[in-house]
Amino acid sequence: MKEILDAITSGCASTEDFAALQLPESYRAATLHKSEADMFEGMASVDKDPRKSIHLDEVPVPELGPGEALIAVMASSVNYNTVWSSIFEPVPTFAFLERYGRRSPLGRRHDLPYHVIGSDLSGVVLRTGPGVNAWQPGKEVVAHCLSVELESADGHNDTMLDPEQRIWGFETNFGGLAEIALVKSNQLMPKPEHLSWEEAAAPGLVNSTAYRQLVSRNGAGMKQGDNVLIWGASGGLGSYATQFALAGGATPICVVSSAEKAEICRRMGAEAVIDRSAEGYRFWRDERTQDPREWKRFGGRIRELTGGEDVDIVFEHPGRETFGASVYVTRKGGTIVTCASTSGYTHEYDNRYLWMSLKRIIGTHFANYRESWEANRLIAKGKIHPTLSRVYPLEETGRAAYDVHRNLHHGKVGVLCLAPREGLGVRNEALRAEHATAINRFRTPAPVPEPAEA
Repeated sequence: MKEILDAITSGCASTEDFAALQLPESYRAATLHKSEADMFEGMASVDKDPRKSIHLDEVPVPELGPGEALIAVMASSVNYNTVWSSIFEPVPTFAFLERYGRRSPLGRRHDLPYHVIGSDLSGVVLRTGPGVNAWQPGKEVVAHCLSVELESADGHNDTMLDPEQRIWGFETNFGGLAEIALVKSNQLMPKPEHLSWEEAAAPGLVNSTAYRQLVSRNGAGMKQGDNVLIWGASGGLGSYATQFALAGGATPICVVSSAEKAEICRRMGAEAVIDRSAEGYRFWRDERTQDPREWKRFGGRIRELTGGEDVDIVFEHPGRETFGASVYVTRKGGTIVTCASTSGYTHEYDNRYLWMSLKRIIGTHFANYRESWEANRLIAKGKIHPTLSRVYPLEETGRAAYDVHRNLHHGKVGVLCLAPREGLGVRNEALRAEHATAINRFRTPAPVPEPAEA
């Protein structure tokens, strides 16, 4: 690995130099163990600790297949699917790997007693398989997490509809929280030149997801002048939705859970901010009963902030806790677009407020290659910025996932893989200087963690 890192950091190694590098037989990776899939059985989700389930192992370099690439991973980041993987919810990810393994001989590579997790990376191409022409060894890249086979006609209008669509590093093996990753070549995109390795690794999954959900015609199709309600507006997903709304001429109404997170939204340029904790919104009276009076109070607060207007779009991802309120506060003819259910998958709402007011619920999931490319292009042009708050070494991936699971973070939490320290990999200093304040506005010190119980 030292020779690979030396070539990357030299700044002068050629394609031929990278192609001549000898690949190691193994590499370090953040893994889950199949033998431990029931380790949290009977525990509440909030009590499950990723620091116990995520291991740092030395694993063999996988076989390279047609249309694939091996990437030297300089940095990665933690997404909520990393948390789901680490707490084995809603099902252990080994079920995905087993299903993939039954598909083909190449699929069988993924069905292992360990799972290398992670759905983001920035790094350098080391090798490409047969049929790859667009990417050469030595190219600096980021990867989006859509893995598709495209053998069915269903996926050729929108690749997210491919019956064999999977999320890399979650439903496949050999993910990005490692020193080497295996991806399909059509996951690769150019690394933004003004960003460091860890900054470039942060946007991939959440930026592309927010782009499809809010901007794309496959999602809400946001336009200038729209009022957009954004739940968790300072978080990994919501922070990009807030930026897209501001950049696209819409008005974000940012919902957060603390004064500190409200201030982050204001630093991004948002003016309409609701601190749920300070204003005491409780949308559920108990586990089974919602409180429509709170929906109404919430809707009134939104109109105070918008000059009397309701929201055109609700950017939904908390799910059960907020969905009833989301349907209620959306204007007549408006859109609730949802991509996740971090507070629970069973959504309940009063359907009278949907059908009688001609509202729409749209489901979106990640993004296709074109949407991911456009989202990355906006990052590369300095129109949208990474929301990286803190960075951990690969050895502390469990701690990084713990922060996200316990909502101790803002924006995204990064992980250094091969990169020996933060701040490396910047190739365009002039563009970086132009946007330095925006690039760093989420930066916070790491919190003091609770000790993991034995």
